[in-house]
Amino acid sequence: MKIHEYQAKELFSKAGIPIPAGKICTTLAEASALIAEMQLPIAVKAQILAGGRGKGGGVVLAKTAGEAQAAAEKILGMQLVTKQTGEKGIEVKTILLEQGVDIDKELYLSMLVDRDHADIVIIGSRDGGMDIETVAEKTPERIITVHVNPLLGLQGYQVRELIFGLGLEATAAKAFAVLVRKLFGLFMNYDCSLVEINPLVVTGENEIVALDAKMDIDSSSLFRHPDILAMHDSSEEDELEAAAASHGLNYIRLDGTIGSMVNGAGLAMATMDLIKQAGVEPANFLDVGGGASAEMVENGFRIIVSDPNVRGIFINIFGGILRCDILAEGVVAAARKIGLSLPVVVRMEGTNVEEGRKILADSGLRLTSATDLSHAAELLAAI
Repeated sequence: MKIHEYQAKELFSKAGIPIPAGKICTTLAEASALIAEMQLPIAVKAQILAGGRGKGGGVVLAKTAGEAQAAAEKILGMQLVTKQTGEKGIEVKTILLEQGVDIDKELYLSMLVDRDHADIVIIGSRDGGMDIETVAEKTPERIITVHVNPLLGLQGYQVRELIFGLGLEATAAKAFAVLVRKLFGLFMNYDCSLVEINPLVVTGENEIVALDAKMDIDSSSLFRHPDILAMHDSSEEDELEAAAASHGLNYIRLDGTIGSMVNGAGLAMATMDLIKQAGVEPANFLDVGGGASAEMVENGFRIIVSDPNVRGIFINIFGGILRCDILAEGVVAAARKIGLSLPVVVRMEGTNVEEGRKILADSGLRLTSATDLSHAAELLAAI
């Protein structure tokens, strides 16, 4: 789960990681009052769950109160478009006003889970403020990577390796050593998959300050972190994805016209490939799980048909824990309950498959049984 910059900085502050003084605003009246109280310069920063805000015009460093007011008026309520938002962009509902910082150096620092090595990798660079992907592509020698065994924790020699690679000396080196240890503790304590500071700045007084903050927390761990769960912002989620999550369904909306319902993530991925091979495009990823109930099937149908682009549905089920006859009964009941009018292709194999196909055939609904995947592809192409 991603959280906003200001929320990540609240956690930073509690962990003792230095951040600029700042407050959030949701109205221009709040922004005007706060600008009048703050010292110049002031950073005006859009709060959305996407990167590249500065390049999209969502971050402005104002040197006068008038510039700060103009920036707040421009950013608050704008439809901010970045590389990560898509063409539609995201509406900015909150801005963060921060005290300007005397910047001497800009660095990059992040921590993330490295699944290939089964450890935590810390990435640093002297080229803060830039896209780390660009730095890695053009000047890979300026990227520092340190792998940390999560069972052993961050070691002194690893901290020194980072300090040397970032070119820090004396006071700044000591401040960085304290910060990176606290950041690692925060990463581990909150089950993070990513923590990123870009830029991490060295001030004119050799202090280390996190000018930005990005955190991504493993959603499977949220039962341990009610404070993080309370930070969840559903306003930036797709409406159908948010509705599906509330029913315990794994759903991702896509741009195609064929909705799909599958039991198992791997089978769902293969099903989307099959839909594309049939010459049409998938409208969603939807995994109802191995033990799907009739209620889950009904909710899945409701989510799929709520997408106006969908003109047909493909159900691909392997009956194991979920018997095919039970699935068929659930499909028929759900289709009748919601008044489903779209054509539905059902391919199922496994326990009680013949009974399931008979239930579909006797329903009188637009439910077509596919004998195999090739047959299913033919039926999908004809929708």
